[in-house]
Amino acid sequence: DPEMHQTKKGNQYFFGMKAHIGADAESGLVHHVHGTAANVADFTQVAELLSGEENSVYADAGYTGVEKREEHENRDVIWQIAARRSTYSRLNKRSVLYKAKRK
Repeated sequence: DPEMHQTKKGNQYFFGMKAHIGADAESGLVHHVHGTAANVADFTQVAELLSGEENSVYADAGYTGVEKREEHENRDVIWQIAARRSTYSRLNKRSVLYKAKRK
């Protein structure tokens, strides 16, 4: 397939395509599916996945920064984007969160 491309994630190469899927959070039903080459950035496909009736958008770390893009600044939604693994930090043993997690 001429649309397939190669991309690198970490130290590993992948060849193929990605499926970008939009689903309803309440029902779990899929309402949009959009396929792209593997080297296409996830956040460039958000407009294809949204219907315009969303109140909240949940996405993985590949969509980081989408809320800052010009084409989405007028959307009245709550963006819930997972943090990239590199932004995590170890909890201090004295922190309230650390103590609550250990109970």
